[in-house]
Amino acid sequence: MKKLSLLVVISMLYSISFGQTDSTKKVNTQNDTIRIGSILIIKKGKSGLDSAAKAAAEAKALKKRNSKVSTNYFVLDLGLSNFDDQTSYGTANPFIANGSATALNANDFKLRTGKSVNVNIWLFMQRLNLIKQNVSLKYGLGVELNNYRFKQPVSFKEGGMLPYTNNQQASTAFVFRDSISFSKNKLAADYLTIPLMLNFATNKANIKKGLSASVGISAGYLYSQRNKQQSNERGKQKNAGDYDMERFRLSYRAELGIGGVRLIGSYSPRSMFKQGLDFRPYNLGFGFNYW
Repeated sequence: MKKLSLLVVISMLYSISFGQTDSTKKVNTQNDTIRIGSILIIKKGKSGLDSAAKAAAEAKALKKRNSKVSTNYFVLDLGLSNFDDQTSYGTANPFIANGSATALNANDFKLRTGKSVNVNIWLFMQRLNLIKQNVSLKYGLGVELNNYRFKQPVSFKEGGMLPYTNNQQASTAFVFRDSISFSKNKLAADYLTIPLMLNFATNKANIKKGLSASVGISAGYLYSQRNKQQSNERGKQKNAGDYDMERFRLSYRAELGIGGVRLIGSYSPRSMFKQGLDFRPYNLGFGFNYW
């Protein structure tokens, strides 16, 4: 009887040992899930993180596309400065005749084109959508820096003694042909400017792609004017003063863009001087921003 009972116990233990299975096993070959008994553990791997990041980026891009206002900060334009000379040199002109041995003419104001540069730094540029993203209002605020580099030795003065005269004083600003040669001679005019334009874009889904065009005006306030010169005789000189230039400037402005690069042109129909010289400034260059 004891032997029979022992055999029964051994048989039961044998059956239990071989009847057990591994309760911890991999559910798939990529180790995404593991089962421990009745518990299923799901592991979030790299692919899951990538999907979440992609979804977040798409949501952000969609929100940006649906926004009515988009902003770019610290936009840069680089180009060349020049002017359309409409001065009547044959008429009496105290501004350009006083203090010169002979009256000045158009050749005295020829520019070194490649060295007459224009730099615009826009603190911000914004687009306000009017018709989806195809038509928008574009505006901003920044500074326009214009440098007119002369070939001839012309000098700008704010009053003072006239050269080539017997101690004759000038009560107002004037320009004259100087007696020395300059290695650098430029007139700098800097403006605080607000542009206002209508913008047209072909790709409303992604403004960074496709073509865009803008037309409008810009209003500028002259906050600095100076004549910077360099010569062997006088060294470096920075003559800041009031050369009777117009304080306010209104210009036509146009842009043609492909992606983030824009071809830019501006033209002012009025002279940048109040009297004497009739210089109507224009700029041509490239701009770089996100739209």
